[in-house]
Amino acid sequence: MSNISTKKSTQYIIGIDLGTTNCALASTPSAVPEDEKGEVSLFSIPQLINPGEIAEQKLLPSFLYIPGEYDFPKGSTQLPWQSESQVVGELARKRGAENPSRFVASAKSWLCHPGVNRTQAILPWQAPTEVPKVSPLEASRLYLEYLRETWDYKQSQSGSEARLKDQEIFLTVPASFDMAARDLTIKAAELAGLHNVTLLEEPQAAFYSWIESQGERWRKQVKVGDLILVCDVGGGTTDFSLIAVSEEQGELMLNRVAVGEHILLGGDNMDLALARLLQFRLQEKGTRIDNWQLQSLWYRCRIAKERLLSDPSLEHEPVTILGKGTGLVGGTITTELTRNDIEQILLEGFFPACQYTDVPLKQRRVGLQEIGLPYAADPSVTKHLAKFLTQQARSDSQEYQLRHTNDGFTCPTTILFNGGVMKADILRHRVIGALNTWLASAGFEPIKELFSEDLDTAVACGAAYYGQARHGRGVRIRGGASRTYYVGIESSMPAIPGMPAPLKALCVVPFGMEEGTMAKIPEQEFGLVVGEPAEFRFLSSTTRKDGLGTLIEDWGDDLQELSPLEVTLALPGQEDNVLPVELESHMTEIGTLELWCVARDNEHRWKLEFNMREREE
Repeated sequence: MSNISTKKSTQYIIGIDLGTTNCALASTPSAVPEDEKGEVSLFSIPQLINPGEIAEQKLLPSFLYIPGEYDFPKGSTQLPWQSESQVVGELARKRGAENPSRFVASAKSWLCHPGVNRTQAILPWQAPTEVPKVSPLEASRLYLEYLRETWDYKQSQSGSEARLKDQEIFLTVPASFDMAARDLTIKAAELAGLHNVTLLEEPQAAFYSWIESQGERWRKQVKVGDLILVCDVGGGTTDFSLIAVSEEQGELMLNRVAVGEHILLGGDNMDLALARLLQFRLQEKGTRIDNWQLQSLWYRCRIAKERLLSDPSLEHEPVTILGKGTGLVGGTITTELTRNDIEQILLEGFFPACQYTDVPLKQRRVGLQEIGLPYAADPSVTKHLAKFLTQQARSDSQEYQLRHTNDGFTCPTTILFNGGVMKADILRHRVIGALNTWLASAGFEPIKELFSEDLDTAVACGAAYYGQARHGRGVRIRGGASRTYYVGIESSMPAIPGMPAPLKALCVVPFGMEEGTMAKIPEQEFGLVVGEPAEFRFLSSTTRKDGLGTLIEDWGDDLQELSPLEVTLALPGQEDNVLPVELESHMTEIGTLELWCVARDNEHRWKLEFNMREREE
């Protein structure tokens, strides 16, 4: 376990879950007696729940409402700690359901969407021109800034000077976030005034929370050879990770050995499916609703779904949205969501029974599409899970031989759920049922479930515990890079008219490469273009486990190309030249890639920073 130094003014280790649907913050003291661990405490977040009414809640809903001139009584949304007038949190969620044209939701999903400019003011998406807009980056900044201001306010009220910006902060991201999305998350934190920040993958944070809740008992619940599946289905994404349990010098060791692809599939999709169902029912009765009313219906269905899932005695829940025109009683439209609707849509639509050989369907693409979030084409979480487990059985990892069947299905022994969606018993039971069916067909014993105390706050609490582990006061999961990364190398083959030179892929970051480490590509030189614009192409894979310096030619669907870097590398006295260089990879503490090109004379070095936000070297 490695220790890191902290600033003198650091009093707390902070864990922040910047979620698609909710944010949470947890803390633990930085300095505790050597024989103690330090308690992890959840921060109660003060926020407006109605105009002029403040209450503390364990979660800050990740929603922003941009008020119009007459939305709220004057002064009713001003807060003593807030420097800006935007409405964030519970009141934003309530008012957004009434007026979705001024409602910013799913900012985290937009933040990782490469198909839009994530620093441009585009949210609320497709809102009328008179509505002021913010970028996904700005919305994320506002949520983090709100947490900073409320923390600072409560500290000052108690006589403490422990400002959040001075603390050691661990901010979580989905394991499947690529480097661009991670970089933008760090940028949002910096804009919010938080600079001492380290990123941590959410499934790992959830597992850290489970370890923290168990104390030393965790060592009796897992054993050498166990393969733990973390199934994280939140508001916007579905995330899968595998953690292997091994032994080193008589001690149990945890290693994160696999991470799934980025799947934009979660509670948002489920709520919209329920809203569509109610929309069709209303249309059958002669009531048509427009796009903005559908948005409102979407958010109302979320509330109704949560009530039905949390209270088994309820069989139906009314859903009401604002109507249009004068012919409606009270200006509203009312329908209802039933328990049968929940079971049919969620169980059969999103968690259907399937075989582990089934794969998610790829829908036929329409030639012209409306720009929006790239949701998963197949909403079946169970099929995506089957695909993930079969992919890992075919991975090229030589360090970890994962337990699998002869026909290529990785067989986990244990499962830990995370994410608000998985709070529902019926959904967890469906996933466990599917896994047990697959395991039984392969001759393996049923999977064992590890129980989390609070799926809403586990990620924030686990991130704070991870901070303790970084200081040697806890158990660490060996992780590192969640994907294997490659840089494109143009082939030296003769040019063929009308055809580009073949592209090879050089592994520059092997899966699991630890943050804060540097590695030199062994015994290879490459030609570096200087003095003119050049394009550097990067690729990644969640399934291949190639070693550093491996050069591959045929990769099929195993590699996905990322946004290229377009830069001009300068060298005094040199124009339009190709210089022989060696390559060094550096994984920074925040998980971004720096690729150094080192000339033979060792006097000239160029840094290519994998920073797709700014497109600079």
